[in-house]
Amino acid sequence: MTATTGSQQRAAGPFGWRTVTPLLMGSALNPVNSSVIATALVPIAAALHVPVGRTLILVSSLYLACAIAQPTAGKLAEEFGPRRVFLAGIMLVLLGGVAGGLGDNLAVLVMARVLIGVGTSCGYPSAMVIIRRRSHQAGLGEPPGSVLGSLAIAGSATVAIGPPIGGLLVGGLGWRSAFLLNVPLTAAALAMTLAWIPRDEQPAAGRKIAEVATRIDLGGIVVFGAMLAALLVFLMSLPRPDWAALAISAVLAALLAAWELRAARPFIDLRLLASARALTRTYLRFGLTLLGVYVVLYGITQWMEAARGLSPEQAGLVLVPMGAVAAVVSHPVSRRNLVRGPLIACALFMLLASAATLFITGHSAVIALVGVMVLFGVVVGTASVGNQTALYLQSPPENLGTASGLSRTFGYLGSIAAATITSIVFRAHVSDAGLHDMALILVGVAAAVLLLTLLDRQLPRRPKGLGLSSATPPSPDTKGSPVPAQSPAIDPRRAALVIMDYQPAVLGGLDDHDQLLTRAACAIDLARHAGITVAYVRVAFADEDYEQVPEANKMLARVARSRALHHEAPETQIHGRLEPQLGDIVVRKTRVGAFSTTDLDQQLEDRGITTLILAGVSTSGVVLSTVREAADRDYRIYVLADASADRDPHVHAVLTEKVLPMQAHLITVADLPSLIITAGRPSAATNTTTKVRP
Repeated sequence: MTATTGSQQRAAGPFGWRTVTPLLMGSALNPVNSSVIATALVPIAAALHVPVGRTLILVSSLYLACAIAQPTAGKLAEEFGPRRVFLAGIMLVLLGGVAGGLGDNLAVLVMARVLIGVGTSCGYPSAMVIIRRRSHQAGLGEPPGSVLGSLAIAGSATVAIGPPIGGLLVGGLGWRSAFLLNVPLTAAALAMTLAWIPRDEQPAAGRKIAEVATRIDLGGIVVFGAMLAALLVFLMSLPRPDWAALAISAVLAALLAAWELRAARPFIDLRLLASARALTRTYLRFGLTLLGVYVVLYGITQWMEAARGLSPEQAGLVLVPMGAVAAVVSHPVSRRNLVRGPLIACALFMLLASAATLFITGHSAVIALVGVMVLFGVVVGTASVGNQTALYLQSPPENLGTASGLSRTFGYLGSIAAATITSIVFRAHVSDAGLHDMALILVGVAAAVLLLTLLDRQLPRRPKGLGLSSATPPSPDTKGSPVPAQSPAIDPRRAALVIMDYQPAVLGGLDDHDQLLTRAACAIDLARHAGITVAYVRVAFADEDYEQVPEANKMLARVARSRALHHEAPETQIHGRLEPQLGDIVVRKTRVGAFSTTDLDQQLEDRGITTLILAGVSTSGVVLSTVREAADRDYRIYVLADASADRDPHVHAVLTEKVLPMQAHLITVADLPSLIITAGRPSAATNTTTKVRP
């Protein structure tokens, strides 16, 4: 047997260095290009003979492109494969870097920044999809903290060290190097991705353009982009507001909401944002924090050069401690998958650093500036890792790419706001007074972030398992099965409650199934009241079905030989307490999973069903098989842990705690009323009228 070296082991694991390195490089392209430009704005203005304020469009154009492209790239990664989208993004960055490096007017540079923005937007959401899929394949029960931490450091620390790199490059090679830097970086990322990241599965062949447009919600993407463009025009017009642009943005926002509420596969799931409030708060917290960070990167950097008199190289070096501290702080936080504590620390340090900036003047020693950067370094390190882990836990697994991109969109909106604030306070000239105005704004933003964090009771201290909050106690009815603190809302128009194998022949194998039937009946009542489709699956055999079971099928061959579970026998009928009604779906199967040997999938598709709520006996049989198949068919899946059971309670506990949460949301019947959307919002009243017996 050939011995395996330590380096080979590290390279071959699910997250070996060969897998992680290209993901980090591709994801770092965005923050590099976001921040390196900071020290080039003044030299670009001088070279092109335009006011410094006009060069801020190079910042805003990239952020507008990123704000639109990030969730779009995530959607495309989910649909067509993350590696393909990752590689396409790298090529666009290379093209933008060359165009910018050769450009000789502001229009060409803006075009180059847009290309770079779209290309770099493919990195992070694609990387998150790759990480999530490899975690699932490896059977990890917790988020891969070290990998997510590295990804966060690649973003946060790179943002902070971008200006120092930019300062050295711009000072030594000129402003064009801020663009041409992308050529060697993309070449390295491209080579590593092609060599080390496994190919995606082939997408379904023969898709029509209309089908693809529907699956990625092309209409929603277009309206979203137009809305953000109009909003950017308004923000850039301040302090002389362009009210027409704001009105257009508001109209487009209303149109977007109407479109997305009707879309079968919405680009931005507004119902999810309305119901999954913990995820929405994570987006807001991330956006506000980045507003503060980018005010530092752009505003204070301009002040150091124009008012304090530092060169681009010196201004960049002052920012080095910010990136170094961010990297140091990120490591222990990410290794332990901490969430709530680091985010509180982030808000407190942001408040402290903003207050300290009020005392900085043009006569302050450089060491005082370095001290402020150290404080902001703690902000960057704790915010990036804490918010990223929260996002990983709170997002539906099947939509992690879009959710990750949307998180970055909120961050870019914060960055655009930071550029706007900088241009307003320095509109006449760069001065100490303008710096202090920025600091006062940052104090207010930091206070808002602190309140948003302290009042968020759904933020876990650290996760117990994948997608589950440690703050969530196990439900007594599920014998230890965890219930998530926050699951996505359920749209009753697109959901089906699937009752599986609730037959006397199957239930008889359980010691006590009376309470199980009671909970299942309660779930059915809740579903019917909300307008959720109810489907029944039973296992039973006609005479000809017995002949179709091969001897190789270890379990069902015994059934066929004994002619058990005949479809006309009373014990194979749906239990009398759960009797189907007119309009329900009822299918009969001759295998374990609900989809096998049935037309269940076709009937669900005909009714526009995209979400399944599963309850069945047994957990290790029909529930497990159906979850696996439903996940492969891209359904959003909920499992009613207390309306499912297994002959072996230990097996039920292991499956509901460790296995099923990787592909489904584990909930109880009592959780249903608060998750079901009624008239556009989750129902709260239903919970007071329908009770689950203890």
